[in-house]
Amino acid sequence: MHIDTQIRDIPLADVGPEAARLERLGFECLWTFEAKHDPFLPLGFAAAQTSTLEIGTNIAVAFARSPYSMAQVAWDVQRESQGRLRLGLGTQVRAHVERRLSMPFDRPAARITDYIRCVRAIWTTFQTDVRPDYQGEFYQFRLMNPFFNPGPVAKPELPIYLAGLNPRMARAAGEAADGFHVHPMHSRSYLNEVVKPAIAEGAAMAGRSPDAVELYAPVFAIWGDTEAERARAEATVREQIAFYGSTPNYRRLFEHHGCGEQARQLSQHMRNGEFDRMPRLVPDHLMDELTISGNFNELSAKLVARADGVLDRASLYFPIGQNDPDPMWAAFVAGCKV
Repeated sequence: MHIDTQIRDIPLADVGPEAARLERLGFECLWTFEAKHDPFLPLGFAAAQTSTLEIGTNIAVAFARSPYSMAQVAWDVQRESQGRLRLGLGTQVRAHVERRLSMPFDRPAARITDYIRCVRAIWTTFQTDVRPDYQGEFYQFRLMNPFFNPGPVAKPELPIYLAGLNPRMARAAGEAADGFHVHPMHSRSYLNEVVKPAIAEGAAMAGRSPDAVELYAPVFAIWGDTEAERARAEATVREQIAFYGSTPNYRRLFEHHGCGEQARQLSQHMRNGEFDRMPRLVPDHLMDELTISGNFNELSAKLVARADGVLDRASLYFPIGQNDPDPMWAAFVAGCKV
């Protein structure tokens, strides 16, 4: 199993040195995310000061960009990193796509499948200069001239991951993607009983093996050397799970674990602005399913046990701290690979 991590929200000038640090500690891929900042810009800084660390987006919002815009920036990062990019795409939700990003959101699973195929068609033209002739249900790529073609890269096999939680998006990943970014709101049973069968269904539709789709997930971890430290960490994670659970997109997971009513109450509290009432609605048995916990020295073994047989790549949900001792995290990474 591969052990990855995320970049903290830090100034761009600090990204390169931090990426070099994470590479030295043994992490295998550094993921960015799209929230307050663009996810691609830090990857250029990370690529410039590393040589083996893979880099990726978890995620870049696909529908915020045209397929050509996405293909172009990913190709540039692939070139500058000497082939170390993993392109993670997500659809976001209707409200943000339509009202924040001013883009269409109809039939998101079908649209993202067409989007991925269009991006790959663009890359094929970049690499081989073949005349473009992609006409999909939502997107097209049928015009190119040498002025706009960046030309080939040394490693054109650029993996695309699709992010999601529910069966329809997992099926789309099985049909068109190389990997699936599992949301941190997951459990082993949900992966085995919901996500993996849906990926296999999509793969069968495309005549592919489900084993061609790699699964990566961040995992919620509650840890500390004292009971007080663990209590503070648990409160933070419980708040995060309550926030996610208030969104209808995550209701399927709550229902899978017999907590559908709590999810509906979380949504109501969110609408009413009653944020302080939300964490107490997350049952302890659900916390046990969604998190790992213990002192720091136990984290490696617990992460491996949580991911073994269901994930190909894993990381902790929160990035490592700026002031954390390097030997501590080097030992964590080494412990995951024993």
